Amino acid sequence: MIRISKKTLDDLEFDAILAHIAELCNTDYGKSKALQITPFDTKERLNIALQEVFEYKSSRLNDAKIPNHGFENINKEIQLLQIENTFLEGTNFKKIVAISSTCNDLLAFFRTNKELYPVLYQTSTKVHFTKEIITQIEAIIDKFGDVKDNASATLQGLRREINSVQGKLNGSFGKDLSRYNSLGYLDEIKESVVDNRRVLAVAAMYRRKVKGAIMGSSKTGSIVYIEPEATLQYSRELANLKYEEREEIVKILKELTNKLRPFIELLQQYQEYLSNVDVVSAKSKYAYKLNAVLPKISANRELTLKDAYHPLLYLTNKSKGEKTYPQTISLDKNNRIIVISGPNAGGKSITLKTIGLLQIMLQSGMLIPVHEYSRMCLFNTILTDIGDNQSIENHLSTYSYRLKNMNYFLRKCNDKTLFLIDEFGTGSDPELGGALAEAFLEVFYERESYGIITTHYANLKMLANELPNMTNANMLFDARTLEPLFKLHLGEAGSSFTFEVAQKNGIPYSLINKAKKKVERGKIRFDKSIANLQKERSKLQKTTSSLKTKEQKAEEEKERLEKTNNRIQRKLESYQELYDSNQRMIYLGQKVDDLSEKYFNNKRKRELIDEFMKIVQIENSKRKKQSAKQRKVEKVKEQKIVKEVEKKVEIIREKKKEEKKKEEKAIQEKPKVVLKIGDKVRMIDGKSTGTIDTIEKGKAVVNYGIFTTNVALDQLEFVERKKS
Repeated sequence: MIRISKKTLDDLEFDAILAHIAELCNTDYGKSKALQITPFDTKERLNIALQEVFEYKSSRLNDAKIPNHGFENINKEIQLLQIENTFLEGTNFKKIVAISSTCNDLLAFFRTNKELYPVLYQTSTKVHFTKEIITQIEAIIDKFGDVKDNASATLQGLRREINSVQGKLNGSFGKDLSRYNSLGYLDEIKESVVDNRRVLAVAAMYRRKVKGAIMGSSKTGSIVYIEPEATLQYSRELANLKYEEREEIVKILKELTNKLRPFIELLQQYQEYLSNVDVVSAKSKYAYKLNAVLPKISANRELTLKDAYHPLLYLTNKSKGEKTYPQTISLDKNNRIIVISGPNAGGKSITLKTIGLLQIMLQSGMLIPVHEYSRMCLFNTILTDIGDNQSIENHLSTYSYRLKNMNYFLRKCNDKTLFLIDEFGTGSDPELGGALAEAFLEVFYERESYGIITTHYANLKMLANELPNMTNANMLFDARTLEPLFKLHLGEAGSSFTFEVAQKNGIPYSLINKAKKKVERGKIRFDKSIANLQKERSKLQKTTSSLKTKEQKAEEEKERLEKTNNRIQRKLESYQELYDSNQRMIYLGQKVDDLSEKYFNNKRKRELIDEFMKIVQIENSKRKKQSAKQRKVEKVKEQKIVKEVEKKVEIIREKKKEEKKKEEKAIQEKPKVVLKIGDKVRMIDGKSTGTIDTIEKGKAVVNYGIFTTNVALDQLEFVERKKS
């Protein structure tokens, strides 16, 4: 039997998880149920609940989407059905029709898709499928919640009479309205309604001239509301008919209510079933937000959480755009208890809470944010001692309260217990408290309980090192900056970095040295050894990480080169095929040219045809016999090769154009040399060089040795300065 105390749920902030799930429910009844979720007391019920959530979450990936399960609470209707001689109104019946239709739709859906949703289908089979409730109500009540005319012959007759009298009343009233309006007795509004009766709005000075019953007046007294005498008779008749109609409606509603009384249990079942589906849906929505999965539930005693996130912290950081660090931890029969040590603010407590909260969530039928390869077992009891445990109401100190808690642990601890203790042994003298904590831990160990504790006590770290099924662990810190890395490392105890943190925070070194002398030399050496080990571990991890990165980059480069090599190989093969094809065409062309020249000289047609046929036969002997489809494929392949070649040629041309543009731009951007007499120059794009003899008005006389020419300076390109 699984029993988990409310204190444990409070310590692990389970109520915050329930509040999130309640927000995702569609119905008030579902929200109420979500807030009352507790861990399941049997493995059978838990397995069904987990599979339901898993199947509902998987429905997002299926074409067969689960229909709407929303409904309006019918507790009031059920209460009225349980009281004799009461009856429901039309709106109440509409709510019953809605919940019956919704439930029937779900039951029919799961019946049709039982292969996709086997567990949800199995749950649905416990609810009776019937359309009798809907049929009986819809025979009497219309879609607006009113009783239909044909609900009974009496009601049909009464409504026919009501319509007739109403028509007469309206006709009579219309005549009086026209007559008195033409006489000028009515106010601008002409008419109004008082006590559901049409009345004339008569100006006060003419009230005696209009015959009828005064029904009231305006606030100022300027208007008097009068029901004309001619319509009074019809109004009385209409009122009597409406009374009879209501009597008949009540009679019909009572009969219909009595017909539904046998279905009270079914309607309660509908409401329970739909609210359960609402909670399952909310759990699956929450799982989707957390990227949660269903880990392997192991029959063996093992707890292996891989990449586990604290759900509340994960969602908070996600909303802020901050990173959440996952934890990986494992408990089994060879490693039952883990002692986590290290400085404060490193994540020890959050690691402890993550494990406890995920275990509670799983045992309450929820998917959890871990890697899908995680494995978990079920614990009958989960005991926690987390946070500030000072009891103001009971006037207990922190240590007294913790001792009472430890006493409770001793009574409950066994081989099916998971215990989680934060800052184990604190609250008393370090020496004495540490010794007592060590004694407690030995008892938990002997009883084969599973557990995780956080501590700063060296004796507990040493105990974990000595006992075979207990392990030390520490939260990693950057040895240089002393910043937390939020990663749990198993196998080594953690240093508290007491003196290092003090030095980082500006405490004088002389004071730290004085403090060190006051502590036993062995303890300092022990803590220093642990600190050194952590520093070495940090360096090793960085080296490993760097090597992995380099290895990954090398692998990626290798893949890239292989892809490039394969691509080049394919292109070379394509070019070779194209080259061979072109060479064959040149060879055939040459042969045909030789034949035509021979025929031109000797005019022997027969010989020409024989020679040509030989060429054709030789070429055909090389060809493979192909179907029309194969020929088409070959043709497409050749066209593709040609297109690729043309594309490559076009790219080369474009590159050459770009290079030419760059050269021209470079020439333009090249600083202009001020030309002087005696400088060696040449024409732009020219090859011959000459010497400038004279410069006048933007032009220069260039001497090429054999001749001279007059050229504009901007057409000349500097070659070499005259040597002085």
